[in-house]
Amino acid sequence: MKILMDEKAINRAVTRIAHEIIEKNRGVNDIVILGIKTRGVPLARAIVKKIKLIENIEIPFAVLDITFYRDDLNHKSVHPVLNNSFNMDVKNKIVILVDDVIYTGRTCRAALDAVMASGRAKKIQFVALVDRGHRELPLAPDFIGKNVPTSRDEVVHVRLKETDGEDIVVITN
Repeated sequence: MKILMDEKAINRAVTRIAHEIIEKNRGVNDIVILGIKTRGVPLARAIVKKIKLIENIEIPFAVLDITFYRDDLNHKSVHPVLNNSFNMDVKNKIVILVDDVIYTGRTCRAALDAVMASGRAKKIQFVALVDRGHRELPLAPDFIGKNVPTSRDEVVHVRLKETDGEDIVVITN
């Protein structure tokens, strides 16, 4: 096991990402932030909190469950349960999707499908705390905490206080 990011490094990355979001979008008007379940949620909350500290504006936030939009589930119901907790209006908004790790790109694709099923956003941007490469789809994050070249045999684990009791990113074989 090798530590890639400790609590301070994660905090610095979240702060930098918050600033980059503000700069890239020339402020925070019409921005909504969606945390992709599970570990994208606490990261998204941290970004929302940082933006509030910087801009003194509360950014709309919601949890996005992409389970039934995945293309790699073994069994899908003919009548999937839609993301009932996601009821945010994304029409003409800049939607920022937040996840912990981007690997193949399939989670990001499923999140895009989930957002598009709820309305036409003005723009969709993507945040990943860790980009480990190995894309199977032509998707890339707009904002990255850390690029980590990995082999397919390695696994990146993001552990966050809210879900795991500590803030740390490690890589294992």
